[in-house]
This record gives sequence, structure tokens and C-alpha cells, in this order.
Amino acid sequence: MMSTQTSEPRTNSSSTMHSSPMEAGRQRQGRLWSNLKEVCDLLHITAAVSVNTEELLFQHVQFKTGQRVHTIGQAFDTLYIVNSGFLKTVLIDEFGNEQVLSFPMKGDMLGVDGIHTRHYASEAVALSDCDLILLPFKKLTALGRVHLELENVMYGVMSRELVREQAMIGMLGALSAEARVARFLVSLADRFAAMGYSSKLFNLRMTRHEIGSYLGLTLETVSRTLSAFNEIGLITVDQRTIGIKDADALKTLRRLPPSRSRAKQTSAAAKQKAELGQPGDDQVLATTI
Repeated sequence: MMSTQTSEPRTNSSSTMHSSPMEAGRQRQGRLWSNLKEVCDLLHITAAVSVNTEELLFQHVQFKTGQRVHTIGQAFDTLYIVNSGFLKTVLIDEFGNEQVLSFPMKGDMLGVDGIHTRHYASEAVALSDCDLILLPFKKLTALGRVHLELENVMYGVMSRELVREQAMIGMLGALSAEARVARFLVSLADRFAAMGYSSKLFNLRMTRHEIGSYLGLTLETVSRTLSAFNEIGLITVDQRTIGIKDADALKTLRRLPPSRSRAKQTSAAAKQKAELGQPGDDQVLATTI
């Protein structure tokens, strides 16, 4: 049987967040709260002008790495917005096998799949320490009946999540294994850039097995493809640290050249670097963001 118990989250403390006067004023019983405008800014949507955003406060809750935010079959009552950290959403079959559905990060919404049946259809697990904002669904629907603007923007956010999932399904059906991994790296780089981090150097919060599950590939295929990308100079790999060296090539890549051709390309690139007095890839030290 599938467990429907959720790990107990940690409420936020002022020592772990920003300490501006505005935020300090929203501390209630050691918990941080955000107003509606801040929530909308996080979601990259326009706040409903008819709503007094200062009167609507939403609580933050923290989860440790490995904790479950919600489980399959658990009664639905809350939507979650990622304020910081990284998660995965998964389906789990009767044998305990996981199918990764998404890797939510800052600005993403969780729990939408629980609206239809009033039970969550997937499980959300923290891949790092996370700070989530809770949106009680009954509170949102009540506000939406009074403020139609708010209802429309929330529908827009849900639609955006659906469009992203549809794009993923289309990619899985149309692209080769190598192209899937390449597009995945480009997508991550773009999302890190949108959050204000480096798009050229970042840490993978998920394992290669989880990436493979998400992309419909085996762990071995993901590892082999990352090694090949490193070999021909598209990326650098240092355990979970990825350096993007040729984003344009990753965006347009369809298939990798045969191994013999890759060896020739690598040899030619090394020779050119030596002539120019540049360090080889094995001399480049990767750092985290």
C-alpha cells in the first residue's frame, strides 16, 4: 500500500531568511509570511489590482532534503509555490518504481494535480532544503469569486505548468537520447539565468538516474551522453557540476557523431589549444554557484 503520511515540515525562522523591516513585520509565531503581491512577483504574474495585497498573507514552510511535501493519494487542500530550493515530483507504481514528472524550482507551483479528484496524484520530494509558500485552495477559490482578476491569473499559472508538461512530452517523442539530454541542460541553464544565477556553471540537484527517469532514458545512457558532451567540448563535467561551453550547439544538436569522429574532434581541439597556449579541459576547475 502507498503511504499517505507527509513528513513534518519545519516552519521558517527569521535567522534563515532576509531580515528587512517589511519581512520582520510579517513574522508571526516564528513563521514568515508573504503578501499577495510578493507571491505574484514570484510567479511572474501581475497582482490583481482590486485586491488589497497587504491584507492577504500566505505562510512559508521549510522542508529538509529528502522530505515529502505531499504523497500520492493524500487529501488535497493546498497548492505550493517554491520560494527557494529544488524538488522532484514523481509517480510511484505498485512495485515502488519511480517515474519522475518534473523538477520544480523557484517560481514553480506544486499540487495542481490534486484539484480534480481532491487527492494528490503525484508525490513531491525535496532535493535540497526548500522554502515553500502555502496557498490554501479554499482560500484561493473564495477570493477568486470576489476578485475575478485573481482567479484569471491563477488559471494562467496552472495553464503555464500544463504547457511545460506538454512541451516535455513532445520532446520525448521527437528527439534522440542525446538531444533530450542536450535540451534538458539548456532548459536548466535558462531557468538558472531567470533566477539570477549563472547559466554557464551550475550544480545538478538531481541524480543521473532521476534525469534518466525524467527523460525516458537509462542511467547509463545519461552518463554516457554527458561524458560524450564533455569529450567533444560542449560541456565540462565535474561530478554534479556542469559547465556549459557551447549552448548554441546544445540547442541544435540532433545526434552525436560516431565515436571515431568524436575522437578526431577532441584531438584536433586539444592540438589547437596547445598551439594557442590555452589550458586543456582537464585543467579547468569547476566551481559551484
